[in-house]
Amino acid sequence: MAKEGKRIRAAREGIDPTKLYGLSEAISMVKAKANAKFDETVEISMNLGVDPRHADQMVRGVCNLPNGSGRTVRVAVFARGAKADDAKAAGADIVGAEDLLEIVQGGKIEFDRCIATPDMMPLVGRLGKVLGPRGLMPNPKVGTVTMDVKGAVGAAKGGAVEFRVEKAGIVHAGIGKVSFDEQKLIENIKAFADAVAKAKPAGAKGTYIQRIAVTSTMGPGVKVEPSTVLTA
Repeated sequence: MAKEGKRIRAAREGIDPTKLYGLSEAISMVKAKANAKFDETVEISMNLGVDPRHADQMVRGVCNLPNGSGRTVRVAVFARGAKADDAKAAGADIVGAEDLLEIVQGGKIEFDRCIATPDMMPLVGRLGKVLGPRGLMPNPKVGTVTMDVKGAVGAAKGGAVEFRVEKAGIVHAGIGKVSFDEQKLIENIKAFADAVAKAKPAGAKGTYIQRIAVTSTMGPGVKVEPSTVLTA
């Protein structure tokens, strides 16, 4: 087992790994323990009672964080004509069709979110092996395949966070920066948890949201009492 460094031991001081903290206290601890030289991202992890190997237990969706994510999101849009113009007007970083296809096929992926109009999906589908593993493939379930490219670009730039359960049944996402006010982080976390709760699949049995923890990029994890996060 790897030996813990002094920084890690110091960061964990005062945090009981067996205790479930209230959300407000947990956020205060995360902010206090974030001592990196950059504005760390505050992250949430949720252990769900699902087995994503079964199609009826897949969890996927999108959440519009009320206070934004604090990230600068680069958006690419596959569109033509008037919709391409709408995307550019909305602030998309890259807009194109066959030309954008060639750029991506060449290995140049300089964007964090990919949006496409429905008519472009036969073209975008050829990029499945490139975009899929990176979680960038447009999908109507999360609003990235749409005719409303203006709204989709605006949502992505404004702090929309996509989520998808991993093989181990865990959903995680960045929900803000440690520089955010505590109340803004709490509002973002509750909004994200609510979105995950509403995405509960038909095949989920037993307790759906089992464990919740919050952390910062370089900080220790703090376990959270789920009842202080989830709305009634």
